[in-house]
Amino acid sequence: MKKLLEVLQYGDHDIRFNTDIDVKKNPHIVEKIIPALALTMATRLWGGNELSVLAMIRALIIADLGISVNREEMVEMMAQASEQLAHAMNEAREAMNRDGVKVQVFGPETAPPHNRS
Repeated sequence: MKKLLEVLQYGDHDIRFNTDIDVKKNPHIVEKIIPALALTMATRLWGGNELSVLAMIRALIIADLGISVNREEMVEMMAQASEQLAHAMNEAREAMNRDGVKVQVFGPETAPPHNRS
């Protein structure tokens, strides 16, 4: 098990970050983990707190962009990368549908039926 990202708040202004990932040693780890993150966010992020988890992820993104030296360039890079990922995910979903697999999408804080995960 690896700690991808741990964010802890010890006080109003004392927030600490930790990870087991070393991008200096493995620069391709980020691009390798993005599809797994997307799949998990699309399929297995169950537990009832999806709305809050996603809100905190977006808060991290906003904070990062807010202190970025070149925010516009970073937003463009994220837009392009996320567009490519969305295209790949949609193609995979369409392929599954063609193969007879029914894909059902649930919104945040919507628990799946008890017989599905």
